[in-house]
Amino acid sequence: MHRYQMYIDGKFVDASSGKWFATFNPFTGEPWAEVAQGDAKDADRAVQAAHKAFTEGPWSQLNASQRGMLLHRLGELVARDAKKLAEIEVRDNGKLIAEMQAQLNYLPQWCYYFGGLADKIQGAAIPLDKKGYLNYTRHEPLGVVVAITPWNSPLLLLAWKLAPALAAGCTLVVKPSEHTSVSTLEFVKLIEEAGYPPGVVNVVTGFGQDVGGPLVEHPLVRKIAFTGSDANGRAINQAAAKTFKRVTLELGGKSPNIVFADAKMEDAVNGVVSGIFAATGQTCIAGSRLLVQESIHDAFVEKLLALAKIARLGDPSKMETQVGPVTTRPQYEKVLSYIDIAKNEGAKLLMGGGPATRPECGSGWFVEPTIFAGVQNRMRIAQEEVFGPVLSIIKFKDEEEAVAIANDVRFGLAAGVWTGDIGRAIRMAERVQAGTVWVNTYRAVSYLSPFGGYKDSGVGRESGIEAVHEYLQVKSVWINAGAPTGNPFILR
Repeated sequence: MHRYQMYIDGKFVDASSGKWFATFNPFTGEPWAEVAQGDAKDADRAVQAAHKAFTEGPWSQLNASQRGMLLHRLGELVARDAKKLAEIEVRDNGKLIAEMQAQLNYLPQWCYYFGGLADKIQGAAIPLDKKGYLNYTRHEPLGVVVAITPWNSPLLLLAWKLAPALAAGCTLVVKPSEHTSVSTLEFVKLIEEAGYPPGVVNVVTGFGQDVGGPLVEHPLVRKIAFTGSDANGRAINQAAAKTFKRVTLELGGKSPNIVFADAKMEDAVNGVVSGIFAATGQTCIAGSRLLVQESIHDAFVEKLLALAKIARLGDPSKMETQVGPVTTRPQYEKVLSYIDIAKNEGAKLLMGGGPATRPECGSGWFVEPTIFAGVQNRMRIAQEEVFGPVLSIIKFKDEEEAVAIANDVRFGLAAGVWTGDIGRAIRMAERVQAGTVWVNTYRAVSYLSPFGGYKDSGVGRESGIEAVHEYLQVKSVWINAGAPTGNPFILR
């Protein structure tokens, strides 16, 4: 068994309690490593270290160009170790090596982009309506940021938070999921190798109630960046509001993938399969609601089933595998429970519908790719996030009904539109209530493009220029350059 300590103030250290917890390989269902089990004392140690680094240490003396150079160096190290990091993620969360390798190869771009952006953050001289004053603005870092990351793509979603925060000049305490902490602890070794001063980035491992809660409530923390469930995001938002902390919350989704009769059917079928069965459906942007125009419904479903039925399940460390295991035992049980809910609601099961018992799945937490037809949008299977390989098919008549169904859900993270009509594509992109709308594609992301949700899918944006402003606050500076002082009791 490997043992991994947490990382505080530039050192790998044991938890204050001396406790450890196991992390499991979803493909085998067996523990493969132990991780330090932190608590409130460790959370406080990490925040104190981050606060000191922000206010007193060498980090506080670096200029923006120097911060950018450090980020660029970090990106180079991630690129060097991408294969190793991808293999660790596969062992820890069961996602496909093909996808994890692609993610880790792409991850350095966030470091390069925000490293280049660091010294492009500019204030402005304001052309005042009052003579004799100089007024200008400064964009200053918020301070200590707590980044709470999920188990489905730990390092990619950490980079979405860490890169803009460091570019802005903040310091961080990272709390990874207790299910997938190891890749973050390997990643932080690169932070040290890149030359970041002690305390700039810290990692505290453990469970939400023991570590996450104390971090969110800590008085020295100024910002929370969280990716996870809407229930946990709501609790974090409420706790953060007590001390007016800023938040970025990237939460759940129930994304519609909308196929019109004029779409290229083969492309749309591929996009639908990618949207729900890639990553075993364990993505916040999963296209879990398939809206199909009724005139092509039967033909489309026939082609969809033909493709979905040949999906290769098995060992996620093999490049040929297309669907891997569910990452955690509780999530595996949750997915199976939602399949039962859908059956009881009257949805028609077309394929799958239970645990995968194929020999190639071994003893892992596998669920057969599952498709339901005859789904009504008010059913729980169409309204609640399953976070697994379960697709609900809903018919619609026309554009108006498609929009109505797409928006009739409390989430608004993403959507797909498949059509050959550019006018319809533009109209749908305008009318669908989602932070990202893909037209004739699905699951495309870039460090250049902002990502975030509408409605219950979150607050704030990650990636793109907008992201760095999530970690900055604006200061207005007034200088009297010859204006008369006037009456001291009157606002100037």
